[in-house]
Amino acid sequence: MNGAESLVHTLLGAGVDTCFANPGTSEMHFVAALDRIPGMRCVLGLQENVVTGMADGYFRMAGKPAATLLHCGPGLANGLANLHNARRARSAMVNCVGDQATYHRPLDAQLTADTEGFARGVSGWVRTVERATEVARDAAVAVQAARTSPGQIATLILPSDTCWDEAPGGPAAALPVPAAPQADPLAIRNAANALRGRKDVLILLGGLALTSQAQALAWRIAQATGAHVLAEMSNSRVERGQGRMQLERVPYPVDLAIEALKPYTTIILVNSKAPVGFFAYPNKPSRHHREDADILLLTRYEADPIQALTALAEELGAPAAAIPSPGPRPEAVRGAPTPEGLAQTLAALMPDQAVVADESVSFGRGFYKFTHAAPAHDWLHITGGAIGCGIPLATGAAIGAPGRRVINLQADGSGMYTLQGLWTQARERLPVTTIVISNRKYQILIGEYHGVGANPGRTAMDMLDLGNPNLDWVKLANGMGVEAARTNTLEGVADLMRQSFASDGPFVIEMEV
Repeated sequence: MNGAESLVHTLLGAGVDTCFANPGTSEMHFVAALDRIPGMRCVLGLQENVVTGMADGYFRMAGKPAATLLHCGPGLANGLANLHNARRARSAMVNCVGDQATYHRPLDAQLTADTEGFARGVSGWVRTVERATEVARDAAVAVQAARTSPGQIATLILPSDTCWDEAPGGPAAALPVPAAPQADPLAIRNAANALRGRKDVLILLGGLALTSQAQALAWRIAQATGAHVLAEMSNSRVERGQGRMQLERVPYPVDLAIEALKPYTTIILVNSKAPVGFFAYPNKPSRHHREDADILLLTRYEADPIQALTALAEELGAPAAAIPSPGPRPEAVRGAPTPEGLAQTLAALMPDQAVVADESVSFGRGFYKFTHAAPAHDWLHITGGAIGCGIPLATGAAIGAPGRRVINLQADGSGMYTLQGLWTQARERLPVTTIVISNRKYQILIGEYHGVGANPGRTAMDMLDLGNPNLDWVKLANGMGVEAARTNTLEGVADLMRQSFASDGPFVIEMEV
């Protein structure tokens, strides 16, 4: 058994059975091992940022890490943007990065790079294997690190000779996964005292606290105490729709965020952090909560929110409280596309247990309040702000949640970063409906230009414009093997949604706005 074979056996033994890959020469022995050893689903991505984005979406839905296979330092570097998003989502994955053979590295060949340096900025754990006999041991530790709550990126760098040399020790056994930390009893008492004795308290949920079970506990506490509940601005996965809280998020625009948080003199953090601006703006505060607000930490991101919220509810003696119905599903909307109309049409037509991968950017900021009455579904955000996550995120989510329809709400400019993900959807026959919001401009940057107090002229506006020539998403999708159609009305979107939902493969709807 060589090092690559010991790696594959170790990953499989630790429950890692999916590999998103874009391999090169230094990874060929790993590729050969994947061919010889059954049990690993291998999914090809045509660019590394697609590969890492797919692994992010996979974890968000499957709840377990996938492996990625990346080619040397530059291949890892190509995937850094979506690794940044995955780190912010606290997604678990094991990056297997090929590298120059240990004896070849000192010769400084063309692909020699600071692979560890690239990895450290986006990884919670990094190690370079020194010899084939250590591959299995290091792989087992990498999986353990990745699965440490709430999930983190582990990057294992594998010089090519560690993969082709013999590894007589064979695979390593899976290592135990550390339990999620429990809330400090003092933090629970402090939160309970604040909820008993103060008005204008906000419970801010994030991360693992956005499951339906955690929401039900937060609602129970809020009903007993008069507190309010919000979610963080961007989140890995929110369980939404019928039977869940009609939960809104802290707004993205700084003025709206400050206004939304102004009433709260106390904020209790549940797997979240105190809200800050996405960017700094001239003459505006970076912290969006009141300066005199008391910030109380109930649980950090890695802690178990169910245990903490259950203990808090019991400390308060909060009785069970049913989550109110948001009312009937809305009807599909007709006419010219608007954010409100698209959101209502989505809520009217999405299948039960759909998954929404949202990279609608500025167009979709208000979607939440119009989709509370949709069937139960999951909503995945762009968590790190690095655009180009939507198509890969949807692709990985479809693999991580087999049998569920995935709906990708996709801004056109962002979609062009990782267009290649459509090819993987076609190759894997994935049930993904991509709705491209085609305004042919970087609309969010036009808003940001004004937000920082600048006055855009012709040169600036040309750099934010995607026309001349116009992008043609129907042809782009067709070129990737995906059926597509274009419409400029909401009734057209509705008809194409119904058509795509009846299919078992991918479909792209270009909605001109």
